[in-house]
Amino acid sequence: MALAARIALLVVLVAELMDILDQSVVLTALPSIQESTGAGPAALQWLTTGYSLPVAVGLITGGRLGDLYGRRRLVLIGTVVFTTASLLCGLAAGPGVLIGARALQGVGVALMIPQVLATLHVTFEGQNRSRAYGLYGAVLSIANVLGPVLGGLLTEADLFGLSWRPIFLVNVPVGLAVILLGRKFIPESTARKADRPDLTGLALSALAIVLIIFPLTEGHLHHWPLWCFALLAAGLLTLAAFLRHQQRKQDNAPLVPLSLFQGRQFTGGTAAQLMHGLLCGLFFMTWTLYLQRGLGMSAVHAALAFVLLSFGELAGATIAAKSAGRFARRLPQTGALITIAAMAGYGLQAAAGQADLTLLGMTTPVVLIGFGLGMVSGPLADMSLARVPHEDAGVSSGLFNTAMHLGIALGTALTALVYFATTDGSPDAGLNRDAFITVLWWVGGLLALMWALMFCLPKHPNSHND
Repeated sequence: MALAARIALLVVLVAELMDILDQSVVLTALPSIQESTGAGPAALQWLTTGYSLPVAVGLITGGRLGDLYGRRRLVLIGTVVFTTASLLCGLAAGPGVLIGARALQGVGVALMIPQVLATLHVTFEGQNRSRAYGLYGAVLSIANVLGPVLGGLLTEADLFGLSWRPIFLVNVPVGLAVILLGRKFIPESTARKADRPDLTGLALSALAIVLIIFPLTEGHLHHWPLWCFALLAAGLLTLAAFLRHQQRKQDNAPLVPLSLFQGRQFTGGTAAQLMHGLLCGLFFMTWTLYLQRGLGMSAVHAALAFVLLSFGELAGATIAAKSAGRFARRLPQTGALITIAAMAGYGLQAAAGQADLTLLGMTTPVVLIGFGLGMVSGPLADMSLARVPHEDAGVSSGLFNTAMHLGIALGTALTALVYFATTDGSPDAGLNRDAFITVLWWVGGLLALMWALMFCLPKHPNSHND
């Protein structure tokens, strides 16, 4: 792999790192943000959902725009928007401005992130592509846990008396570096045939996602009024209208080429990615609340728990990267089974130990949870996207990333039903412990579904390569 290609790989992976980092960086800072801004339970949910929702809405469009107008160009534009929004987050005085700035971050991510997998797909071939996807999986694994760790450490450090604000301000120099290096080293690529974007499809897909996610997020807070079910029904109807529109547009530059879903490899892999996002959205937000409210840990001690998980994830992702596709679907499926077993063990341990559970005591199940999850991300992306035509690399990457972010948004919304329905926002330790034990069984069920969906991936090594 040439030096320029390695630098380009580093730059796009740092862009991906910023996205996942900011998905989770607020988790360990939530109590401090609530205290300093006066945010209620609804606002706390929207600090994560307000970020995930515009990402989920815009990723497909961002991917197609990259296909049409240049993937490097969209990386740079998205990074500019994201970096500016991060500065606004760091300067926000109240929850309303902070949520709005988080939404703007999501817009930047929607433009930037689909280009990451698309650039890997069109730039690398064969074993180099599998290794690149393996590194992508390692970055996801590190970022998922580095975010809460960084959030806890920066919040506890209270740099310059800024409390939680540096968790966002740190993005500014990193974003500037991505912009400068990206202009020089990321190769530009577009679809061979550049058509005008499908504006009707864009509007229908965005509206469908909003109509589905919004009532799921707000329903519990308003005791599930009739308008929530009306919006859900409208969202499903809009989704049906979108699919019908795409069928009619298949010969005239559709937003989503439905031919992508004809093979079970992409369809099953994308569905597995949706389950992956859903369980992450449900687990990570409730875990940090359990550690701090259920077990009485400080933000720093909670961050150390995420460090334990990160060691496991890094080990699992390293194995996945070094295997470079040799084990096909057996590798991510083994990771899912390890995670299921570890989640079950953690649930039994939490139920037996209750308030006496220590950081040292939970080390084994937490490390194994991370190890199993680390074996999933890279191989899942590699095998799901391997047979996608280059001209559809952006939109397929957008769809695959949409599944992850939509899953995270749904998982965060599901916390209202699974976690907050029990605690009702109370700091009571017993309530928070009981709610989290329930969450673990839900997560185990989602992992089992993800494992089953991965049977759609190739059975034999190297059969997924172009």
